Amino acid sequence: MKDLILRYAARQYYWKNLNNNIDKISSFMNSKAFALYLKDFRSELRTRYAVNSLAMFIVVAISVILFSIGNEKIPESLTGGLFWVVIFFSAMSGLARAFVAEEERGTSLTLQLIASPSTVFTGKLLFNLILVFLMNIVIALLYSALFEEFVIRSFALFLLTFVLSNIGLAVSSTIIAAIISKAGSKGTLYPVLSFPILLPLILTSVELTSNCMLGTTFEESQVLLAVILCYDVIMLTASYMLFDFIWKD
Repeated sequence: MKDLILRYAARQYYWKNLNNNIDKISSFMNSKAFALYLKDFRSELRTRYAVNSLAMFIVVAISVILFSIGNEKIPESLTGGLFWVVIFFSAMSGLARAFVAEEERGTSLTLQLIASPSTVFTGKLLFNLILVFLMNIVIALLYSALFEEFVIRSFALFLLTFVLSNIGLAVSSTIIAAIISKAGSKGTLYPVLSFPILLPLILTSVELTSNCMLGTTFEESQVLLAVILCYDVIMLTASYMLFDFIWKD
């Protein structure tokens, strides 16, 4: 009898938590941040500005690397470094318009009136996050198919590195796009600001990718993983703290 009561209580607790989680997801789906994400997503489906520029740059960058290497064998560490070079410059070509498009259309003032700064940043960050993950998944698949030296021996470590690095790249790119949106020379300013901010993330990701190709364990890469995790937390916290001043300036 006691076991039945405990099972019933556990089942009730499970369904209660499940309903609470469903309510949270539903409230987010109906929130202004998600509506802003849908606006950007539908706008991108119409114009395809970021998708086209990202696709062209990915193809051109990987083709240039292939023609430059030719039939020569390159070290595995260099292959991992080139992988993140392609990701970095691809991000520079397609992620700068998160806030620039609002300034060009004259809709930034409307967003300031109908949504809080944190809501606007969350919607833009969600769009850039999905765009970064899709872009880098395509790059990883093409890169692994075209480069024989790019062999991952520690897949779990690479997957964690990939996820953490993409989050850091999306957060940094979003806040930098907000900073340069009101500047005159937006195209040249974005890479200039991005390089010093993203340099620690790229260098750490290159080192971790080399470890993944060598089959390094999690224990041997804990320090590097901690560096990327701290980078993500610092950039996310600083972005939400500073975006209010950036957005209303």
